[in-house]
Amino acid sequence: MDTESALSALNALSQSTRLEIFRLLVRHEPDGLPAGDVARHLDVPQNTISAHLATLTRAGLLTSQRHSRLIVYRACLPRLRDLMLFLVRDCCAGSPELCAPLIANLSSCSPSPASCP
Repeated sequence: MDTESALSALNALSQSTRLEIFRLLVRHEPDGLPAGDVARHLDVPQNTISAHLATLTRAGLLTSQRHSRLIVYRACLPRLRDLMLFLVRDCCAGSPELCAPLIANLSSCSPSPASCP
C-alpha cells in the first residue's frame, strides 16, 4: 500500500457513520449485507447510506455484488490488513522486536484474496 491509498482509506473511515458501516460489515464477513440492511442496522436513511457506501467502495474498503435486486456489500479484509501493516511497517525504528507480535498477528490474518478486486 502506498501513502495515497492509505490516505484515501483513512479519509473514508474518518467519518463516524462510515466507520460504523465498515465495522458492521467486518462483523458480517464473509456474507456481507445488502445496503438496506446496513441502513436498518444503523438507523440511517437509505440515500445517506448509499453515499457512504460509495465513498468506502471508492477507497477500496468495500466490495459490492448484485444479487437480483439487492446489492450486497462486503468489507475488503485484505485492504484492511494492508492498511494496518502500512501503519505499523516502520514502527519502533530502533527496536523492531517491540512491534513484531503485532505485525505477526496482522500478517497471519489471511482473508480470502477473492473478497476484494
